[in-house]
Amino acid sequence: MTTTPEQRLAALGLSLPPVAGAVANYVPWAISGSMLMTSGQLPWIDGQLLYKGKIGRELDLEGGYKSCQLSCLNAIAQLKDALGALTRVKRIIRLEGTMNVAEGFFDHPKALNGASDLINSVFEERGQHTRMIYTNPVMPLDCTSLVVLYAEIEP
Repeated sequence: MTTTPEQRLAALGLSLPPVAGAVANYVPWAISGSMLMTSGQLPWIDGQLLYKGKIGRELDLEGGYKSCQLSCLNAIAQLKDALGALTRVKRIIRLEGTMNVAEGFFDHPKALNGASDLINSVFEERGQHTRMIYTNPVMPLDCTSLVVLYAEIEP
């Protein structure tokens, strides 16, 4: 019996947070043809940021990992909002993570694994993605991480 992405999330002990609205003049997701792209998703639940500051200063690597995981969980919630069911995701094509890091912090890839590990667990072979890491000296709302997903979708 095959499990769905939603069932795999539940097996991990996770649930999707309520979808976050835009904090400025943009939409949280857009579909063009067979591509679905999310806007940047922050590490929050119910409008409250759970992680603020710089990874490597206010947060250690484990906190950075959890921040990226929560940002990604919010991005997955946007996918579900757009599609109705995560089974319509044909493939996660790209994950982009932007982090707020302290000078001298160099474990960006390990922190962003919080998002990649989640994608790979939830979507299995459909989750094998490319990714890009960015850092900003100042992040929106002083958040620690922001995740963007690009997904190929079923009609």
